[in-house]
Amino acid sequence: MDLGISGKRALVCASSKGLGLGCAEALAEAGVNLVMNARGAEALEASAQAIRDAYGVDVVTVAADVTTPEGQSQVLDAADGVDILVTNAGGPPPGMWTDWDREDFISALDANMLTPIALIKALVPGMIERGWGRVVNITSVSVKSPIPVLGLSNAARAGLTGYVAGTARQVAGQGVIINNLQPGIHATDRAVSLDGGAAKAQGITPEEAKAARCATIPAGRYGTRQEFGATCAFMCSQHAGFMVGQNILLDGGATNTTM
Repeated sequence: MDLGISGKRALVCASSKGLGLGCAEALAEAGVNLVMNARGAEALEASAQAIRDAYGVDVVTVAADVTTPEGQSQVLDAADGVDILVTNAGGPPPGMWTDWDREDFISALDANMLTPIALIKALVPGMIERGWGRVVNITSVSVKSPIPVLGLSNAARAGLTGYVAGTARQVAGQGVIINNLQPGIHATDRAVSLDGGAAKAQGITPEEAKAARCATIPAGRYGTRQEFGATCAFMCSQHAGFMVGQNILLDGGATNTTM
């Protein structure tokens, strides 16, 4: 399928590895030029060069912490005029409700709610002027089905989801489509961290923790960054113009719900 976005330009945050990299790769395969952002310069440039070599698109890298004012300024300078925005940030650490203080919540909100909102506010007006744009926020299955040990993520990402629900419907008539993509467990560093935490808490090996988690997923496995990226690329395509303010669940069927 021709996604109809060849020659467009996208900012993909946290894209040196994991789900962000999957999205960058899929957009590049569709002919989209990229601004890739992550904190680690070495891994970011390595991923960017691999994409240049594989797909022949233009890739600009910005090694910066986009959750800080300085990092946002650097990223937005490089991303001026982009047609597509993919927001993404690693989730806050797991724990119990008794573990977190106000500063923990402020940090989670900065990374997983306020930073995506700041990027949307900065870049969507230009999309409106040009009459076309796409925004995909990578959130989490925890918005749909809260995960007890991820209370910080539950709270921050639910806040972003509420913001998007209203904003998406205000800008859709001007050609800008905003949606959220909710990953379940995928084979990324985040999954390794969660499996390690579960293993430590239960006194088992990480491999046993992974096997136990896979057993709860009807698909019987973790997702891959490639299939996640392909879903994101479709949501950024010309074919997604009637998909407004939606939360697309990609979790292998793990969330047992009718709607």
